Amino acid sequence: MEMNGDAGETEVPLRENQRGRSRPLNMNHYANKKSAAESMLDVALLMANASQLKAVMEQGPGFTFYVPLITLISISLILQILVGVMLIFIVKWNLNDQSTHYKLNVMENAATAFVFIIVVVNVFITAFGVQRPSTSS
Repeated sequence: MEMNGDAGETEVPLRENQRGRSRPLNMNHYANKKSAAESMLDVALLMANASQLKAVMEQGPGFTFYVPLITLISISLILQILVGVMLIFIVKWNLNDQSTHYKLNVMENAATAFVFIIVVVNVFITAFGVQRPSTSS
């Protein structure tokens, strides 16, 4: 998978470097790096949710919010995998190809919507909590 393709005509002046020459911004390179960074954050959240799922399952069905937490964490994990796959496709497509602009726009909007849903679901996961209450005698 190529992460830094040639941008060609999509380069715009960004800023001057140390020698006073303007450095162009490669839009395709920028978009690919942005999507790769989003993918890495998605992997980090995926690992955190997997850890939370393990903690809930260790507490067992006796835990007050067992079923809601299993459901919410499962929804979050499925959406994260979906967003990860979408970001892989977004990175692979060339930003300079006019024929892919519509698909890229739809995919970016869908990924953004799914990320918003993931955030909301994870807020509820955090609200229900996965820690076992301390039992003091």
